[in-house]
Amino acid sequence: MPIKSYLAHPHEGKKAHLIEALKSLEYCEVIPAENKDLLIVVTDTHTREQEDHLKEKIESIASLKLLAMVSGFNTK
Repeated sequence: MPIKSYLAHPHEGKKAHLIEALKSLEYCEVIPAENKDLLIVVTDTHTREQEDHLKEKIESIASLKLLAMVSGFNTK
């Protein structure tokens, strides 16, 4: 199962909206940074197809400015 972590940068003033949008997605956990306008996003899906679909959903969120993958691995 693919597990990936990302840094998500919201558009200015849109951090709360981005948090809510990400929290509403299945297979997605969000951890807001306390001192920066930045979110840590961890995804844990069952298949590569689910992961690809989830990434497309994340990238389509209007309040998201930049998404950078930090780490990823796949267990069998």
